[in-house]
Amino acid sequence: MLAQLGAGTAEAQTQPAQPAAPPAWDVPGSDTDLPTIVVNAERGDGVVVGYQAITTSTATLTQMPVLDIPAAINTVTQEVIQDQNATTLEQVLQNISNVTVANTLGGTQDAFIRRGFGDNRDGGVLTNGLRTVLPRSFNATTDRVEVLKGPASTLYGIQEPGGIINVITKKPQETFNAYLNGSLSSFGGGYGDFDVTGPINGTGLAFRFIGEWQDQNYWRNFGDIEQGILAPSLAWYGENTTATLAYTHREYSVPFDRGTIFDLTTGKAVPVDRRIRFDEPYNVTNGTSDLVLAGVEHAFNDAWKLKVNYAWSQDVYADNQARVIAYDSSTGILTRRADATQDSTQHDQNLRADLTGTVMIAGMKNELLFGANVNDYDVLRTDMIRCKNKKGFNIYHPVYGTLPACTTVSAADSDQQANQTLYSGYAQDAIYLTDQWIVVAGGSYAWYTQTAGKGRPFNLNTDGEGGEFMPRAGLVYKATDKLSFYANYATSFVPQISIASEIGSLPPETGVSYEAGMKFEMLKGLTGTVAIFNIEKENVLYNEVINGETFARTAGKVRSRGFEFDISGAVTDQINLIASYGYTDAKIVEDPQYAGNVPANVAAHTFSLFATYDFGKVWGENSLKVGGGFHGQSEAPGSAANNFWLPGYVVFDAMVAYTIEKPTPWAVTPLTVQLNVKNLFDTTYYVSSIGTNNLGVAVGAPFEAVLSARMKF
Repeated sequence: MLAQLGAGTAEAQTQPAQPAAPPAWDVPGSDTDLPTIVVNAERGDGVVVGYQAITTSTATLTQMPVLDIPAAINTVTQEVIQDQNATTLEQVLQNISNVTVANTLGGTQDAFIRRGFGDNRDGGVLTNGLRTVLPRSFNATTDRVEVLKGPASTLYGIQEPGGIINVITKKPQETFNAYLNGSLSSFGGGYGDFDVTGPINGTGLAFRFIGEWQDQNYWRNFGDIEQGILAPSLAWYGENTTATLAYTHREYSVPFDRGTIFDLTTGKAVPVDRRIRFDEPYNVTNGTSDLVLAGVEHAFNDAWKLKVNYAWSQDVYADNQARVIAYDSSTGILTRRADATQDSTQHDQNLRADLTGTVMIAGMKNELLFGANVNDYDVLRTDMIRCKNKKGFNIYHPVYGTLPACTTVSAADSDQQANQTLYSGYAQDAIYLTDQWIVVAGGSYAWYTQTAGKGRPFNLNTDGEGGEFMPRAGLVYKATDKLSFYANYATSFVPQISIASEIGSLPPETGVSYEAGMKFEMLKGLTGTVAIFNIEKENVLYNEVINGETFARTAGKVRSRGFEFDISGAVTDQINLIASYGYTDAKIVEDPQYAGNVPANVAAHTFSLFATYDFGKVWGENSLKVGGGFHGQSEAPGSAANNFWLPGYVVFDAMVAYTIEKPTPWAVTPLTVQLNVKNLFDTTYYVSSIGTNNLGVAVGAPFEAVLSARMKF
């Protein structure tokens, strides 16, 4: 019965009847006959076909073809995510050039460096173009991930100049679709998710309900990953107006794992099995996160449209950890300290309104944008637990339970508070001068107020306000319908707020970026981008740890320049691929202590390739797909001091998927059985460090086999 109501899965939709911006071949009046294509994209956010993104709104907030945009924009589509069985944002972004992992706070946070800049909690990971405080933004509600390279402050408020990561969520659909998925991991345990969407008859409403759960053994010598997500959403699709409301609730209990240690005398990781942890079984972060998304889109006529979107998010957590304070390389003995954060609560509200219009001025088409953005962020950490340092843990003969969890509240560190409110207004015009030349120009003005401090009694160490105008300009030359060249210029401005600062209000970061590149489309639908860039940024924030305490500092100037190449799409009817290469030459140019050094966790080279071959129909109506690839990076410094380096690595992955199309006695609906092998050759590698010293280096996961089954309804 359910199978008769709709075909396909909930994340593979046909093109909506009235897309926000039709592809070139659908322009009214076109007399070109082209074959029908299946479009796998969520309604209203862009057009995606398989591995290829045709249009996107992330780069300009207007629906423009990728080749018309004077910026590098890369997309990891839903089909790539499914083929790779990606379960974290880190796994998704392995496909994108010049993106590396930063300090993930013991594996509990998304944290990424883009073109040499970025860190955890820097606001660079957005959901549907809106800032949140979610520790993990990728889950079963994700449709695809778009990465806009270079400064995005003009459109997205205050942002790092290296780029933003935009997680696009699934939307309710007007056609019934559903799937149920379950996976088993060779680590032990597994995870699963479901997705149901369709119309609510007689109401004009469509619904979607997504759930996800995970109960899996952590791959190191102790720990468990337990988390669950429930995400209902509603949408109303009127003739000229669309309204959406979505809620996502996540509960999680995950290991707080700082990783291994690098020996400064050898420059290598300590010679201990990578599975051995140096903390205690109570190193766990428990919490809940919530996200509310609301939006209204109204078309006044064929030319003008208003979008208003709002996000409210919160993250409430508590953690315990046995923190490594010092390492004696001659004996293998650690000095550790029991710490904890209790009752930490973060909130964020983001409201934006965008008015877009297409008008003819002096015979030229103009894609106009006028908008405003308001963002309010606050955090409160009440009880900060600190106990005394204790020696005695031997990494070569670990004995756990010798350092009990701490309950002593540190008055000096408690009641950590910060609040930052941002206001920005912006305008942009994409002018089609001719069929070949496009100019995009715009600017925004941002104003902020902020306070931060800590302690009992409370000590206010940050109290400031300020503003900045940020211009942006780009030029596109379309040599053909399949080839374009572009250049852009942009500035960035980031007010800095730090509870840990010991020097009062930190000066804002300011930056300027230049970029030039080429975009092309070839073969069956293969889109590529080649870009060169140069970014200079002053007053770059970094953290320094002294005796286990974190202090915020600023470097004088950091410069990042480089080259990147990204390509994705269909090579033939059977072959799809996504590949990238990036080169980043990042240097601390001016600083009394670190001048000439490379910023922590910035690799000079990143690279990836993943390809699949679809055999089509085999053994009757059933289908078979195989694929594989690799990802990796060159060596990266583990700290701003550059006193140790994480070695480069290459990790290989593989997959095979078999789909039973017609009902059988044991599969009443289409069923896909898929095997993914991650880290095929069991390579030992190191993902990132805490960035301040050699005592916390994240270890990459070993060989893992994941068997999954997905049933469509």
